[in-house]
Amino acid sequence: MKAIWYIIIVTAIAGMAGTGLGGLVGAILRKDSSKVVSLLLSFAAGVMLAVVCFDLLPASFNPEGSETPVSIWLVALGCVAGFGVVYLLNWLIDKNTNPELSHIEQDEHPATADALDELIHSDHFYEHRSRNGNQQLFLAGIVMAFAIALHNMPEGMVIGASFANDVTNISGNSALLVAVIIGLHNIPEGMAVSVPLISGGMSKTMAVMVTALSGLPTILGALVGYSLGLIGPIWLSLSLSFAGGAMLYVVFGELMPEAFLMLRSKAPAVMTLIGVLVGLFLVYM
Repeated sequence: MKAIWYIIIVTAIAGMAGTGLGGLVGAILRKDSSKVVSLLLSFAAGVMLAVVCFDLLPASFNPEGSETPVSIWLVALGCVAGFGVVYLLNWLIDKNTNPELSHIEQDEHPATADALDELIHSDHFYEHRSRNGNQQLFLAGIVMAFAIALHNMPEGMVIGASFANDVTNISGNSALLVAVIIGLHNIPEGMAVSVPLISGGMSKTMAVMVTALSGLPTILGALVGYSLGLIGPIWLSLSLSFAGGAMLYVVFGELMPEAFLMLRSKAPAVMTLIGVLVGLFLVYM
């Protein structure tokens, strides 16, 4: 029972505090912060990639309690499933909360954010406000909050699976590192919720609170991932490989493209390498 409460607390910090911090940043952020955000995203991508390659996927081949290595096909299945679920959720979020408007030429507008305004969807929300008023903007923010809440479920499973991988050392570095990286990843998502809510007329305090609550499903996801991992070695392997696939989509489908498009230089590549090395040391220390 103590382990469950520990996981709940850690996941709440990663999910609710991460998105809540993003909401706070969205309330006070200056518009010339693309460089800082780009470097933060690329560093987080590097650390996340190291955790997947040096911890989650290797552990999925030899899960706790298994006498023989798990089939590579089972690991591949879990990885593809994790990648696919997060890809689908992100596609649904983009389809329903970030429609292309006529003020932007389709062939000039990449699907991935290449500016801070696009990353937090404020360009589209401001256009909605100019055409439809604050009420539509407010409703768009509410939709975004529910979409992010749904998206946080598999991210919570990543944290839970990491804890299930080493039940004898529940406070180990690896699982905590995963939780920290998920928390960093949630910051831009929190910004995507708070910006339209504030622009739509909600007070900054209330917008930050609503944003933090959108991270609540992360806890449920963590408990599901942890519980599945405890059923047996095969389920633990699937949980870990699912977590690895989900994080791979976050790295290659979100963080790295956005970082490189927002700051067109070699700096994001350097920060990604630094992140990989930091992750390597943290996993094996």
